[in-house]
Amino acid sequence: MSIQKILRKRANGHWVFARQVLQHPLQIGAIIPSSAFLERRVIAAAEITSAKVVVELGPGTGGMTRAMLRALQPDARLLSIEINPVFHAHLAHIDDARLIAHLGSAADIREIAEAHGLGLPDAIVSGIPFSTMPEDMGANILADARDCLAATGRFVAYQFNPRVATLAQPFFGAPEVGTELLNLPPMRVFRWAKQAA
Repeated sequence: MSIQKILRKRANGHWVFARQVLQHPLQIGAIIPSSAFLERRVIAAAEITSAKVVVELGPGTGGMTRAMLRALQPDARLLSIEINPVFHAHLAHIDDARLIAHLGSAADIREIAEAHGLGLPDAIVSGIPFSTMPEDMGANILADARDCLAATGRFVAYQFNPRVATLAQPFFGAPEVGTELLNLPPMRVFRWAKQAA
């Protein structure tokens, strides 16, 4: 694919993203797609290069999705769960057999993961905005994420607002936190490793 085609595709993704932010501001946790710097930080935190199964919550137009696919092993799988039909349609155009693009809610993560029969994920990466959803919904998503993860799994959330750390405390404990300043807006990257029961 030529550089011009790649740039046109990226610009189109940014316009789609901007329109959806205006139409659904509470569903989307950023004002523009993730930067390459944030993508690299999230991939490192979630240890994507060694994961066999990854679940992504809130992939948007797929910038982080594409970055994770570039980092994943050839035999790995990525299940991306997106609630917005416009974003989901964008994801459906990603031509990679390792990707399962699922239209649905992160609130149904357990049922969706089981329906695709991929086994327990090594990593769950979340871009959904925990700060704008009802507290009980956020807590339920985090509890299900913990229960879905493999024994040595990682949960990584990249967020503008730190509310996820409070919501996740009963399920994951205290997170490791980093900040990516080279992103608009700057994003905190929260990482938890699943603790043995």
